[in-house]
Amino acid sequence: MLVANWMTKDVITITPERSMMKASKLMKDKAISRLPVVDESGRIIGIVSDRDIKDASPSKATTLDVHELYYLLSEIKIADIMTKKVVTIRDTETVEKAAVLMLEGNFGGLPVVDENDHVVGIITDTDIFKVLVEISGIYEGGAQFCLRLSTAAGSLRPVLAFLKDHGARIMSIMTHNVPESEGFKNVYIRIRDMEKPEFKRLQQGLAENFDVVYWAIDSVHNVI
Repeated sequence: MLVANWMTKDVITITPERSMMKASKLMKDKAISRLPVVDESGRIIGIVSDRDIKDASPSKATTLDVHELYYLLSEIKIADIMTKKVVTIRDTETVEKAAVLMLEGNFGGLPVVDENDHVVGIITDTDIFKVLVEISGIYEGGAQFCLRLSTAAGSLRPVLAFLKDHGARIMSIMTHNVPESEGFKNVYIRIRDMEKPEFKRLQQGLAENFDVVYWAIDSVHNVI
């Protein structure tokens, strides 16, 4: 899964000489929480987040009057508060790598750049959630079950054959990656809805032939 297929391409950027007030208004108007900072050629030189703006803003307990406060905020430039060492990713790299970078760096999003460091998009934790939702197929219903299988090669083959023989249609398969030395791994399989009698027979047959960890039927629908 490439970043190019999941990132937001119409990314909003800001230049370092703009005021903190401008950045704050942009984020509020566009309902975003971070802005890549670019130079005049569009190359990334930093990033500013809503947290940066909050940290740089005067305390609510300030004794400044409204005019002094407005002047102070208008004088603070993006260059003064932005993070200059920016972690980026290419659109030809994987979503999985983006997730690792965000997790390890505690970032909510990553600017996506080309070979010349020009900003071509942004990928956020929300995009990562969308990947999980879409590849799992959960919006289409069905049921998920987890099997404990051997890490040996070919351990999934009899499961797939069993599901085919019992008329189950697979929506997604995900595996918990573990070292082969552990001997066993969890495999998560989502299947499409079935008629109740067939579904009951499938559940019973799987329980008799495999190590079933759990069954789950999620009631999920699109939220607008």
